[in-house]
Amino acid sequence: QVQLVESGGGLVQAGGSLRLSCAASGRTFSSYAMGWFRQVPGKEREFVAAISRTGGSTVYKDSVKGRFTISRDNAKNTVYLQMNSLKPEDTAVYYCTAGSRVWVAVSASAYDYWGAGTLVSVSS
Repeated sequence: QVQLVESGGGLVQAGGSLRLSCAASGRTFSSYAMGWFRQVPGKEREFVAAISRTGGSTVYKDSVKGRFTISRDNAKNTVYLQMNSLKPEDTAVYYCTAGSRVWVAVSASAYDYWGAGTLVSVSS
């Protein structure tokens, strides 16, 4: 069982930056691929970024490439999402997720555990 707790969300102006963190419980963090998804009320949850167990492979949603960076620190059981050049359309609740069945994945169904989410609001 893995528990995930996100932090770092908030209100920022367009063009600004935020860094989200996700702290995971347990001693097997390095066994999990990690991902970030986001959801706007009334819309489906969408993939944002994912990172492999060792951090050697990363995947991004096209609209965030070059602006967002996912990273992980296996010694601290933490995954990060650095978000730069934020746009109003990035406004959403951001969820951290962990999956033991895949190396890295973009599908929500590939992941096993989810955090409660953290709200990111970008004003124009």
